[in-house]
Amino acid sequence: MSQGGGTESTPDAPTQKAGVPATPARRRLSADDRRKQLVGIGLMMLRAQPIHELSIDAVAAEAGISRGLLFHYFPTKRDFYIAVMRAAGRRLLRVTKPDASLPPADQLRQMLLAFVAFVSRRRDSYISFVRGAAGGDVFVVEVYAETRAALTARVLTLLDQDAEDQPSSPVRLTVHAWLAYVEDLAIEWSGLPEAERPYSAEQLVDRMLSALKALS
Repeated sequence: MSQGGGTESTPDAPTQKAGVPATPARRRLSADDRRKQLVGIGLMMLRAQPIHELSIDAVAAEAGISRGLLFHYFPTKRDFYIAVMRAAGRRLLRVTKPDASLPPADQLRQMLLAFVAFVSRRRDSYISFVRGAAGGDVFVVEVYAETRAALTARVLTLLDQDAEDQPSSPVRLTVHAWLAYVEDLAIEWSGLPEAERPYSAEQLVDRMLSALKALS
């Protein structure tokens, strides 16, 4: 207490050394925000490496947390990988979503051009996604199937076909198989040096649409 006024004195604030920048206080993230941050880091790393090569230690280090704390948010490595793969699937659906104001035929073309661009940018990661599904890796198979089903439903809608709830519908089976062709063509085309590609992205999409028309 001060002798004259009865008010409590406050301790002096710590002094900042001249020329030394203050260290910003680290904001404490909520559990949901931390999970989103970790998945986002996983997605960023997927640009350069397939899911199975994703390092948990590297993800934790990038987030500024320990490996053990990462497992507080995702109980196992598999849980984390599933979260990253689901986010990757959602991203694919988001970036290939066409402009709803366009006519259906233009929407389909826009969707295919976006898909080709997506595969071209992330070719190695996308191939690991496809091969993981083909190899029977359970969590990759599940996410891959969900993504392919969503793309199939989108195409059916653009074709004015209401068959997404009928797995045995001939038109649904046709579109589902056609998407496999689209995927393989995009992977093979994007793997060629640009100077050796026999046609442009627009011409590639023309071929995809011609194949769909022939199957219909």
